[in-house]
Amino acid sequence: MIQLFRKVLCPIDFSEHSLAALDVALKVAQQNDAKLYLLNVAPMPAGAAGFQPVPLDPYPYLEKERQEQLVKLAREKIPGSVRYETLVVNGDPAKQVLGIARSIEADMIVMGTHGRKGLGHLVLGSVAERVVRESPMPVLTAHSKVQVRKAA
Repeated sequence: MIQLFRKVLCPIDFSEHSLAALDVALKVAQQNDAKLYLLNVAPMPAGAAGFQPVPLDPYPYLEKERQEQLVKLAREKIPGSVRYETLVVNGDPAKQVLGIARSIEADMIVMGTHGRKGLGHLVLGSVAERVVRESPMPVLTAHSKVQVRKAA
């Protein structure tokens, strides 16, 4: 059997979309006997003067809390036969996903996308879009099956 992917990175923000991506990443890891890396990037608040993130000093308690959440998720979702590692970092999400992917020499990134459009996309941007655009390795995006209904 040819192993196409040895290391799969799956960014997790605990949204329905990232959990859907985890399901896909898990299948890829199982089919390829690959190691699965779960990554959480702690959020940065928007700046008061604009929409640029304000850098914050790392908060060890936040990283510890996120790490605990990620480990709990991994224990619930990932079978014992799959090798995995959990990582928590602070900073700009797209930049951190790309940086971690390079540092672990990932063969593939599997991530959720919120599918925002219009003003929401303009204001919030798209982490997945930036990762897809700048990644040197394949990126597979996934949506959750949850449909958001607009009020009538």
